[in-house]
Amino acid sequence: MARPADRADPVTGAGATAVAVGEGEHRTARVVAQRAAEGGADRAPVTRTPEPRPQRVRRAARALGTRLRAAPLTLALLAGLWLLGAATGSLTHGPSERLLERAGVGLPTLAEGHWWAPFTSALWCSGRGSYVFTSLLLLLVGPAAEHRLGRLRTLAVLVGGQVAGTLLGAGLVALGSSAGEQWTVSVADQISVGPAVGLFALAGVLGYRLTVLWRRRLHLLVLLVPLVMTLYVGHLQSVQRCAAALAGLGVGALISRGRPYLRSHRSSHSETRVLVALCLVAAAFGPLLASLYDTASGPFNTFSELYLSHRLSPDEVADFCAMSAHDCARAHAVVRIFDTPGRLMATLFPALLLVLAEGLRRGLRFAWLVTVATELLWGALLGWLYVDAGPVSQDVVQYFVEAMLLPLLTTGLLLATRKRFRLRLSGRSVRRLVVVLGGAALVSSAAYVGLGRLVAGQFEPGASVRRLLHGLPAQFLPPAYNDLLPDYPIAVGPVARLLETYCGLAFWVVALAVLLSAFRRPVLHTDAEAAARARALLTEHGGGTLSFITTWDGNHYWFDEQGRAAVAYRVVGTVALTTGDPFGAPQDRARAVAGFARYCDARGWTPCFYSVSGQTREAAAQLGWRSVQVAEDTVVALPELAFTGRKWQDIRTALNKAGKQGITAEWWAYHEAPLALRDQIRAISEEWVSEKGLPEMGFTLGGLEELDDPDVRVLVAVDEQRVVHGLTSWMPVYEDGVPVGWTLDFMRRRSDGFRGVNEFLIASAALGFKEEGARFLSLSGAPLARAGQGEEPTGLQRMLDWMGKVLEPVYGFRSLLAFKSKFQPEYRPMYMAYPDPAALPGITRAIGKAYLPHLTAAQGVRLMRKLSG
Repeated sequence: MARPADRADPVTGAGATAVAVGEGEHRTARVVAQRAAEGGADRAPVTRTPEPRPQRVRRAARALGTRLRAAPLTLALLAGLWLLGAATGSLTHGPSERLLERAGVGLPTLAEGHWWAPFTSALWCSGRGSYVFTSLLLLLVGPAAEHRLGRLRTLAVLVGGQVAGTLLGAGLVALGSSAGEQWTVSVADQISVGPAVGLFALAGVLGYRLTVLWRRRLHLLVLLVPLVMTLYVGHLQSVQRCAAALAGLGVGALISRGRPYLRSHRSSHSETRVLVALCLVAAAFGPLLASLYDTASGPFNTFSELYLSHRLSPDEVADFCAMSAHDCARAHAVVRIFDTPGRLMATLFPALLLVLAEGLRRGLRFAWLVTVATELLWGALLGWLYVDAGPVSQDVVQYFVEAMLLPLLTTGLLLATRKRFRLRLSGRSVRRLVVVLGGAALVSSAAYVGLGRLVAGQFEPGASVRRLLHGLPAQFLPPAYNDLLPDYPIAVGPVARLLETYCGLAFWVVALAVLLSAFRRPVLHTDAEAAARARALLTEHGGGTLSFITTWDGNHYWFDEQGRAAVAYRVVGTVALTTGDPFGAPQDRARAVAGFARYCDARGWTPCFYSVSGQTREAAAQLGWRSVQVAEDTVVALPELAFTGRKWQDIRTALNKAGKQGITAEWWAYHEAPLALRDQIRAISEEWVSEKGLPEMGFTLGGLEELDDPDVRVLVAVDEQRVVHGLTSWMPVYEDGVPVGWTLDFMRRRSDGFRGVNEFLIASAALGFKEEGARFLSLSGAPLARAGQGEEPTGLQRMLDWMGKVLEPVYGFRSLLAFKSKFQPEYRPMYMAYPDPAALPGITRAIGKAYLPHLTAAQGVRLMRKLSG
């Protein structure tokens, strides 16, 4: 079914990544627009295919050049930064000590009364790496800020953010030092330079001028990047950047209070997964970033070697050698690993977290479970180290508390968002993972123990099977964990060193590659074979106008004995709720109702056929079932369709206005659409979800995930600048293996775009399908809304009509049906058929859970407030 609020509640934003097109594409768009304006309602949509890679690269380069030419302030700041750095030698060797003392900002310079330090600190960077990082940040933020904030306001925010961030950061360090906090005491004498402080404040303000999708992502990055640097690197400049980011977010919120679309910030299921994955990526990169600094002293860096192993220093090796000969040999073995490819084992945990982040981004339950287990293992390890340390000082207790915060916060985030990770790998993928991982572990272990026993003399002390088994865990863990393991034989010969270097490394290379491959493979149904069989049956014989939603994830399938008819269903509680009509061979569909009822009865389930046609209702009535209308399907016949006459005035107006404004309709397969179009589609959808403040509805209502199907066609309305004004998606209705009709599912539009875009898109789709020979299109069902035709309503029907009226302000069911009436459709009632009135409470709960599976208590209260208001 089409989402009910798509018309009643238009969305804002066109995506932050709309790019300019090349001259050839501009020319094509103008020609199409001119033809649409001349032909009016006689023009069908344009079918588009992906551009070749070289053409995309050239177009992106031209777009980047155009964007930079429109940002003179950014170019001037960039040129001034590098010229001044080259003139003072800061570009190659960093600012001199004298320059730092006169122009840098910190507690020492502020104590000396250098009031100009917050301003002058923005004129230099601390080194070549800082110049590169700052330049990239300026190029990313500057042009967008000039375009959306204006040059004067951009400059004001940049300078103000630099001053506020440096002063607030210094103040926080002074406060911590006075309280005796060890980390802040260690950075209290530092002096910093660099304009990145002001740039983070500018990015925080800029985010409020973007669409919800990119505002949320930018704000998360604006907080995460300086926060991770602060917690792991711990330098004064990191604290100042973090303070500037917070100041920018606060100022941006104040100056944007009058924007109504900023009031709600709820994210969709897929976007929540992206944000959680970004947090995990930040946790993985923190130790990597800290390893680039010799003087990293952040609070989370205390035990960072357990995430990222470090080469032992000569002094550390000497300390081990002073303990015993065996400890000395183990220390030298650890050092030796860093001179071989085995050094990759030092980055095992960050690499594993990055792979798991990809699984979280895709919403996989398996990735969520492994990530939680990894974080809990990390926390348990820290606890073990604390207990094993014996009597400790107050400073050591503080270090352990600070180090425990990261796994605790990450685990808390994962638990809070656990309902977003419900997609499961197919049985085939799980079996493949078990076989490959188990086989790789077995082969690696057998190689180490078996070959190690053959060359036992190359280990010190001698390598018995028992000793090799004791040393086996060390082969699969990073070097930093060697000290935590029992005594094991040390490799001293060439073959033994090869085993020590490559056995564990080979396993993890295979394991990470297989995990990443499984995570990146499209997520299939729990029973992929049944889903493929059902899709083949649907394609061959067809079904109703909503039958294609049976291919969506979350459905299970029942097949009749001959395999010629099927029912898609999901079990909620003890209710087996079907997804539309039975589908398959037409003569077998009616019998499938009774067959599915027997199947459910044998398992103690209550069957309920939901959103079904009159034919299924009649078949259920023969079993003594009752029924009630729950929606109204709207079907438009295509062969004789012509937008002539007074009743089509609104549609002709939309088509003609679109042509005059240079807006064209283009067919795309979602997975083949350019990245710029997909980003805008995601941004428009995310804006709609954010406005609601309520969870996305599912079940018979598709979302972005359902767009990514090769058989679904997406119609996009774009202008000459390639800005998306709206989109619709269309699901095929099959007969004898070919589509004979199409059903509307996903519908979104920009709030500040072309006002008649929905009418334009549906009319354009109708013309295109008519030209292809399709017989009809369905505008899908409007839940809890009906045209008022049919028999006298029962008491239950009256209650459903009342629910539709009450829910109208929130979801706009009746407004959607009224909108569809513009296309003069044929109204076809859709029913719910059920066997026992006593089961209605359970069926009602099951339907609510199917449509709103992620409804929380707070959202339920918010929904009730909206209904009562």
